[in-house]
Amino acid sequence: MTIATHAPRRRILVTGAGGFIGKRVWPALLAAGHEVVAVSRTGLPSHPGLSVLQADLLAAGEPERVITEARADTIVHLAWCVEHGRFWTDPANLQWLDASLALARSAANHRARRFVGIGTCFEYDWPQDGDCIEGRTPAAGHTLYDMTKARLLDALEPICREAGLQLAWGRLFHLYGADEHPARLVADIARSLAAGRAAECSSGLALRDFMDARDAGAAIAALALSSVSGPVNIASGEAVTIAALARLAGDISGRPDLIRLGARPDRVGEPARITADITRLREEAGFTPQFPLREGLADALAAWRAREPAGDA
Repeated sequence: MTIATHAPRRRILVTGAGGFIGKRVWPALLAAGHEVVAVSRTGLPSHPGLSVLQADLLAAGEPERVITEARADTIVHLAWCVEHGRFWTDPANLQWLDASLALARSAANHRARRFVGIGTCFEYDWPQDGDCIEGRTPAAGHTLYDMTKARLLDALEPICREAGLQLAWGRLFHLYGADEHPARLVADIARSLAAGRAAECSSGLALRDFMDARDAGAAIAALALSSVSGPVNIASGEAVTIAALARLAGDISGRPDLIRLGARPDRVGEPARITADITRLREEAGFTPQFPLREGLADALAAWRAREPAGDA
């Protein structure tokens, strides 16, 4: 999707701009003709039209400083603790809750117009026979990560309402991309196939919604530029079993024989289905995903082939 460029030019602050999704959000905003101020702990390479603020938002006073210096009318807040394997229970989730509220309060005080926060599909009580639908599917707490995100949304609503600040909340489902952490599902399968090793999986019966990270970044940019309020699912809208995804990766690689379903035990308590209805994303935010699963997996496999030594089956 090409984001519409006829909207009035905005100045948009993007936190977590160097992260897996953040680095795909700000290019989409720049391409749509808007000014972007990117916040990163370590800085970012120079890019035409991009201003960079180096900051640690967990440090005292930094959220307020960033808002003051950015002078942005729209805030896209992606920064959070996301270390693979740890973020679900990381105590830093509570620090990020406080920092995020400080960021929003400062944005309200500086008369920003729009605040876009990022949540998770784990905020839902997943139905076993259908998709998660914003405003209809009940909420449920599962881990410290998603419970802290839900607490943030609850706290943001009165802050934004009182200040007249538009609030949107993007709920991310299962993302993948060529540069994701190597232990994540798609990367684990892709790098095994690229190296000619067996890709060991569980039985793979669970249904999931997998979205290419490039689409996720563009979807968040579209949400930021829209006037949509409240939760919006950021997902592909396509349900696929993990087994089907693994087989598709094997077919694309030309090595279906390397896919070993059932070689690993299923996780205890694994939800049978976590899938999304994306009606709001399509019809209200005006975004349609552009990377079908086959194309996204092919790109991920190509990326891993470029850096994994080939091996014997």
